[in-house]
Amino acid sequence: MRYNHYYRDSAAQVILALFDPSLYTNMPTFPHDTERDQALLNWLQTLVLPFGLILNTLTSASGDASFRRYFRVQGHACTYVVMDAPPPIENVETFIDITNRLEKTGLNIPRIVAEQIKDGFLLLTDLGPTTYYSRIQVGLDGATLDIIYRDAIDALVKLQAADYQGLARLDAPRLRDELNLFTEWYVNIHCNQTLTDTESKQCDAIFDLLAQAGAAQETVLVHRDFHSPNLMLCKQPEWGANPGVLDYQDALEGPIAYDIASLVFDARTTWEEPQQLDWAIRYWEKARQQNLPVPSDFADFHQNYEWVGLQRNLRILGVFARLNHRDHKPSYVAHMPRVMTYIRQVTQRYGVFAPLNRLLNRLEGIQIKAGYTF
Repeated sequence: MRYNHYYRDSAAQVILALFDPSLYTNMPTFPHDTERDQALLNWLQTLVLPFGLILNTLTSASGDASFRRYFRVQGHACTYVVMDAPPPIENVETFIDITNRLEKTGLNIPRIVAEQIKDGFLLLTDLGPTTYYSRIQVGLDGATLDIIYRDAIDALVKLQAADYQGLARLDAPRLRDELNLFTEWYVNIHCNQTLTDTESKQCDAIFDLLAQAGAAQETVLVHRDFHSPNLMLCKQPEWGANPGVLDYQDALEGPIAYDIASLVFDARTTWEEPQQLDWAIRYWEKARQQNLPVPSDFADFHQNYEWVGLQRNLRILGVFARLNHRDHKPSYVAHMPRVMTYIRQVTQRYGVFAPLNRLLNRLEGIQIKAGYTF
């Protein structure tokens, strides 16, 4: 178990804890009070003295699309975030590995201050309560938006300089396999449709093309979900440099254009194409300055991020459908129209995707009428 150096051998904190009954009384309760909930509380009790945790301040911080849970708890000097990642479904060792890699780049990420790996519990430093997504929802002026997204682009360039040796690779077979989620969960389950033989062959050819194109790009460490819900707006000095970056435990070696596609084709926030281009160009210029392996011609890079963005968004439609129908998380359905708009942006631009565009028309009940001029 590691301990934050702020509290190691701190006699003052120990004495304070001994005379502060709030550290032990009014213990928090969970809605279902499971054995895992009790195991988490038992572990946190062992951290009361080292970190001055006040357990009756434990509150839910957020959940996500996985089985992880997050809580926020007050210490005497600062707040902490508790990660509950139940094994064997989740693997905190992977999170620890990626954290160690990213720390070396200077990226602002949570520091791990205590861990109990066998149970999947981590105590992390807090990067504040405000994600880019939540701040955008309440309104953000254009100048501030520009500033924080320039910060995000700078952070992405740092992230892509991280060591990716030994990580699994987002290669052609994996990119291709992910596209089966679109067919299985979006087409078959969500739309209750079956592909015709012709549609199936056409989709196979397009999916193979997307997988091969993505795998042909130069590779870097890829976050996989570098977008507004995973970027923390750090406005206070104690939260570190803006932005804080979360949810990186699924990082892989993968196509260099993947994460900028995540940012500009944000599944939770609609960005029009002029805004997408502005941020993509800023990223491409910054990446070239830092000698990252982006194409020398922006037109080539533009196609790279649009095509890998199409692969990603087709997968996301399948994932959102699965979250709704299998995992009973219907809130993700509300984001599907936005994702479909991003998909259409690409399928309508490149002729090679015309069969996919026709399939989407059928799934959405859109009738295309041909017009003739004499």
